[in-house]
Amino acid sequence: MDEALLRTLTPTVIGILGRRGADFAAAEDAVQDALVEAVRVWPDDPPRDPKGWLVAVAWRRFLDAARADTSRRRREVLVEVEPEPGPAEDVDDTLRLYFLCAHPSLTPASAVALTLRAVGGLTTRQIAQAYLVPEATMAQRISRAKRTVSGVRFDRPGNVATVLRVLYLVFNEGYSGDVDLAAEAIRLTRQLAARIDHEEVAGLLALMLLHSARRPARTRPDGSLVPLAEQDRSLWDTRLIAEGVEVLQAALARDRLGEFQAQAAIAALHADARTAEETDWVQIVEWYDELVRLTDSPVARLNRAVAIGEADGPRVGLAALAELDPALPRHAAVAAYLHERNGDPVTAARLYAEAARKATDLPERDHLTRQAARLNAELRG
Repeated sequence: MDEALLRTLTPTVIGILGRRGADFAAAEDAVQDALVEAVRVWPDDPPRDPKGWLVAVAWRRFLDAARADTSRRRREVLVEVEPEPGPAEDVDDTLRLYFLCAHPSLTPASAVALTLRAVGGLTTRQIAQAYLVPEATMAQRISRAKRTVSGVRFDRPGNVATVLRVLYLVFNEGYSGDVDLAAEAIRLTRQLAARIDHEEVAGLLALMLLHSARRPARTRPDGSLVPLAEQDRSLWDTRLIAEGVEVLQAALARDRLGEFQAQAAIAALHADARTAEETDWVQIVEWYDELVRLTDSPVARLNRAVAIGEADGPRVGLAALAELDPALPRHAAVAAYLHERNGDPVTAARLYAEAARKATDLPERDHLTRQAARLNAELRG
C-alpha cells in the first residue's frame, strides 16, 4: 500500500468529483470512504490505475450519499418543524429500515453508525462527533459494518435498544446540528411508542418532547446560543412539556428505570422551574447519580459536575470535575463556568478561550469566544 500515492491523489480525485457536480464537502466525504476501501482492498489486489479506481469508487460513494440525502429530505418535508401531540400515524417503512440496519450480526456501535449513515442521512463527520471518535475511525467502522451485512439476509431485525440509540443520536444532531432531523426522530419515536409497550421507548419520547419544548428559546434571531439560565421561559412550549411529563410519569410508574427515563427526569425538573433560580438542583444531582450508575457515561459525569456546582457550590463542582479526563469534550467549558462562579475570572477567561478553540459547533464556538471576551474586558476595565 503506497500511502504517499494516496495522499498525492486525494486532492486530484476531490477535484474530479467537484467537476462532476459534487460540492466540496460531499466530494471529501466520498473520497474518504474510497480511501478506507483502498486500505482494505489494495494490499491484496492493487489496481492498475490507482487514480481511476479511486475516482470510480468515490463517485459511487457520492451517488449513494446523494440518494440517501434525497430520501431523507423527502421524509423531512412530510413533517412539521415542531412535533404535533397525540397518537402516532401508522408505522411507515422508515422505522422498519432502522430495525433492519440494526442487524444482529453487527455490534450495537456498528449498527448505530451504519443506520445513522444509511438511513438517518448524517455524514461520517457528524457521526464521529456524536461518538467522540476521529472521523477516520468512524469511516472504518461504517465500512466494516457495510461489509458485514453485505452478504446476510435481512430477515432478523435488530433490537429495540439499538434502534433507540440511533433515534436518540439522530434527534441530538437534528436538535443542535447542521441538519434538522429532530421532528423526524420524534415522529418515528412516537410510532415506536404506539407499537411497543416499552418504558425506555416512552422515556426517550418524553426526553425528546421536553427538549423540543425549549427549542424556541435556545437561540437569538442572529443564531447565537442562549444559555439555559438566560432563556425566556415564556417561549417554552407548555403543550409539549405537559405531554412529555405525562409520558415520563407513566414510564417511571413501571419501576424499571433506564437511562432515557433518567435523562427525561432531569429535563422535566428544568422544565418545571419557573425561573433559573427555582431549579431543583439537589434533585437533578440525584438523577445524575442514577444516570451515572446506569451508564457510567463520561458526559453524564461532566453534566453531574455542573449540577453539583449549582447545588453545593462551585468549589465542590470543581472537585467533581477534577476526577474526569480533561480531554473530554466541553471539559474546558465546564471548568471555565465553575471557575467564574468561584470568583476566578482570569482562569475562567483562559478556559473559555481554550474551549472555543476546541468547539466543533460554530454557534457554541461563538458563544464561548464571547464569554472569554466579556471576562477579558471586565479584567481590563
